Amino acid sequence: QVQLVESGGGLVQAGGSLRLSCVASRIIFTINALGWYRQAPGKQRELAAVITTGRTTTYADSVKGRFTISRDNAKNTVYLQMNSLKPEDTAVYYCNIETALGTSYWGKGTLVTVSS
Repeated sequence: QVQLVESGGGLVQAGGSLRLSCVASRIIFTINALGWYRQAPGKQRELAAVITTGRTTTYADSVKGRFTISRDNAKNTVYLQMNSLKPEDTAVYYCNIETALGTSYWGKGTLVTVSS
């Protein structure tokens, strides 16, 4: 079983930055994509950013130009650099790994709160 542990959330003022990290408990050799999702209060979980094994990245329109997803295979870690944060970015951010075999792993989430 793989465990994903997110960190780096917290309280920040609008316009500030945070860097989220997600560490996997072991190496996964059949990764298809790593992603960050978020769920704001009263809303459905949505994709924020995803990076594939070929390092192709996809971003939600709402975060394009402000968020950057990256990965460090040697550290089993995926990052989400979030700049120019807005109050509407407030959410619980979840790390996700999808394997080529169709398995999906989720972390427990880290809370990001952006004050105006």
